[in-house]
Amino acid sequence: MTPPTRPAAGHDTARLLEGYRARIEAAKVYDVAVVSALEEARKLSQRLDNRVLLKREDQQSVHSFKLRGAYNRIAQLSAAERARGVITASAGNHAQGVALAARQLGLTAWIVMPRTTPGVKVDSVRALGGKAILHGDAYDDAREHALALAADKGMTLVHPYDDPDVIAGQGTVGRELLEQCGDLDAVFVPVGGGGLLAGVAAWIKSARPKTKVIAVEPDDSNCFDAAMRAGRRVVLPQVGLFADGVAVRQVGEENFRVARHLVDGCVTVSVDEICAATRDLFYENRSLPEPAGALALAGLKRWVHEKRVSGRTLAAIVSGANLNFDRLRHIAERAELGDEAEMLLAVTIPEQPGAYKRFLKQIGKRLITEFNYRYSSAEAAHIFVGIRITDGAEQRAAVLAGLRDAGYDVVDMSGNEMAKLHVRFMVGGRCPGLADERLFRFEFPERPGAALDFLNAIGSRWNISLFHYRNHGAAYGRVLCGLQVPKRQWAECRRSLDALGYAYVEESDNPAYRLFLGTD
Repeated sequence: MTPPTRPAAGHDTARLLEGYRARIEAAKVYDVAVVSALEEARKLSQRLDNRVLLKREDQQSVHSFKLRGAYNRIAQLSAAERARGVITASAGNHAQGVALAARQLGLTAWIVMPRTTPGVKVDSVRALGGKAILHGDAYDDAREHALALAADKGMTLVHPYDDPDVIAGQGTVGRELLEQCGDLDAVFVPVGGGGLLAGVAAWIKSARPKTKVIAVEPDDSNCFDAAMRAGRRVVLPQVGLFADGVAVRQVGEENFRVARHLVDGCVTVSVDEICAATRDLFYENRSLPEPAGALALAGLKRWVHEKRVSGRTLAAIVSGANLNFDRLRHIAERAELGDEAEMLLAVTIPEQPGAYKRFLKQIGKRLITEFNYRYSSAEAAHIFVGIRITDGAEQRAAVLAGLRDAGYDVVDMSGNEMAKLHVRFMVGGRCPGLADERLFRFEFPERPGAALDFLNAIGSRWNISLFHYRNHGAAYGRVLCGLQVPKRQWAECRRSLDALGYAYVEESDNPAYRLFLGTD
């Protein structure tokens, strides 16, 4: 967590707070917004030993807080400005807010969006009557195009965050928070350009200064954190796009002017931690936030862990739920790593019958989540294995120490981004010249020890030349396994596999095997 380098409070800060408090009190948001629920997360509260509250801005009609600031800004326009229409640049959620506000007030709205914007957000803008214009690969590209169009067409630019009326509209979230729970110890706010952070911080610090305001950003898109460290706004050379709703290279000018005086700390979190927070929210209330929507909770969890606090009342703003369905696979894949509930290891074992069994006995009853291997030499086998962890760092250290003490060469891949994104899916390939290989596809019962039962069934009679398994949360694990079985032993092998009782299909003639994994 980054300690803030904010200037000491003084008369200027008092005037700033007084001005923004008045703006927030006068903000026109409830023609389109609702007072969102503040829900207690009972499971998380018990697990973190703090009272955890979730501010459900994902329940707004456009599934994001952004309609507050957009409507408040557009509602202030003169009749002449309304007649010319409005334009904005947005990665999606502000776009929907502008489109909704324009429809409510009878205006034309053009929305410039990066080409990387999730389709669910583009479709929503169009459904609300906005004209979606896709331009560039990131928000900054879209913003430059929107500025040029605004100047050319005479339309009013509605900035997604760097505008006092937008900030004031977002600040109503902070006002509601304190009306719903007046004894908050800390509020965790997701940060992109800083509109929500500046507005919430302005209200919180004017109404209850003792409540901490903590900014949360992805570690690959931390423009506010970088600005606080430098004492001035900086431009990030690039930003990660996983949490697209906060993928901004530079915090807004007005936003930084306001927030730098008021924020008590910055927390940055990884993609894995965001995915873990998404899973937490699903298990808590069956909601599915977008990555930026789960950001604040990820920061809350990291802050609790780093500060080792307990007994506090903490609120996280769930800022949006415009999630593309095709991201769910990636989120589920990375969630275990985000809570350090899974470790990924590269282990070298002897290439000989019985080696897998000895390795699994060393692992013991721990749940194996992944096991990838392809024969490569007659001397050694390199396997990629995932192991479920329940006791955190101590158990991780014990697993590594146990394997090394048993003579295994082990590399911990849990923090290796290339291994997590790519290598785990590439273990394998063709193995020309490998004799007598037969390929089988199995369904294992999803329980600890299932793989060891399989190895006990085949014993040391046939060498395993390929093994691929990944836990997908189903009742049965799907396994692809290659065995070196001489032709005269085929019948014996079949009898052993039948006796095991696991459903299986032989795939030795499958063209996918012959083309990409085969031995010919």
